[in-house]
Amino acid sequence: MTAILGISPVARFSAAFPFALSLALVPLAVFVAVQGGWWILLLPLSTWYLFTGLDFVLGLNTQNPDPDTPESQLFWYRLITLIWGPVQLITIFGLMIYVTLSGHLSRFEEWALFAGLGILSGTIGITYAHELMHQNPKAERWLADILLASVLYAHFRSEHLLVHHRYVGTPRDPVTARYGESFWRFFPRVLWQCLVSAFMAEKAMLTRKGLAWWHRTNPFWRYLWLQAGFILLAALIGGWWGVFLFATQAFWAVFQLELVDYVEHYGLTRKHLGDGKYEHVQPRHSWNAAHRASNWLLINLQRHSDHHYKPSRRFPLLQTYGTDQAPQLPYGYPVMTMVALSPMIWAKVMNPRVREWRALYYPEITDWSAYKSATNPMPR
Repeated sequence: MTAILGISPVARFSAAFPFALSLALVPLAVFVAVQGGWWILLLPLSTWYLFTGLDFVLGLNTQNPDPDTPESQLFWYRLITLIWGPVQLITIFGLMIYVTLSGHLSRFEEWALFAGLGILSGTIGITYAHELMHQNPKAERWLADILLASVLYAHFRSEHLLVHHRYVGTPRDPVTARYGESFWRFFPRVLWQCLVSAFMAEKAMLTRKGLAWWHRTNPFWRYLWLQAGFILLAALIGGWWGVFLFATQAFWAVFQLELVDYVEHYGLTRKHLGDGKYEHVQPRHSWNAAHRASNWLLINLQRHSDHHYKPSRRFPLLQTYGTDQAPQLPYGYPVMTMVALSPMIWAKVMNPRVREWRALYYPEITDWSAYKSATNPMPR
């Protein structure tokens, strides 16, 4: 049964409200900055553990909204993603001004605070940037660039749109975690390969237009000056220490992003059809999770199977799938990303599920050795 997002304005606001719970993390960040000490732990606890607990209490949401819901009914959902950009920047740089001027936190406490802010800018900020970069309005794509530049990962937009969505589930996609690959091997590999593959993809587009890679229309120039601008602002606020604090939140944001990337497609591959061609992307090529609370936090990112099937579909309209159409994660992303930190536990939980997925969808493939490694990770 297809669910309706809401007929009246009040109903639509009520339906969108749970997705705005992430905004409550901002006053929490201010609170822990003022309190200091062990209170700083509330930032990671509120994202990783609180929403995990809510998932166990609230269970799954397997209802699907009407995918043909008009854009006019999505105002409140869109507003959540639109306001987060300025809110995140004010939070990061406002707290940087506060801690550097007040001096009431120790150096370690300041580092811990900005590491916690990185979890927010990674879990929430990059997730919202991911939503915005897929939309047509230029203002939304600009907001995505600003959010990604604020964590020094602006090239993610080029990599995600030009490489990941095109090559997901193949050896040419750096972000598709290979079967048997631990997160600790995946993380350093993907940092380098994503940067290179994003640049090569943009260079290839310019070449097809008869332009050199250094042409002003290369978005890497925009990425560069946006990131340089944020680094300069951090330096003006706190000198080298301000730059270090800014880089700290950026690192943990990217760390959080790549943990999620690792989970989303681990071990899943598209069937090779020969001559370098692969089958079309289907819901079965992404892990799906219908956990209600963590989908509120991550604006339905866990309905990842449908996102890759219909990339431009806005987050409130994403569909969830049953086990006959898409592989299911046993828990939401907050739990699964923590599990991914332990290769032994991860392999025990996920490897049998990958083998079950292979037997269900590709019983005709008996030799999976060709799908194990990234023999050609860079797009040509």
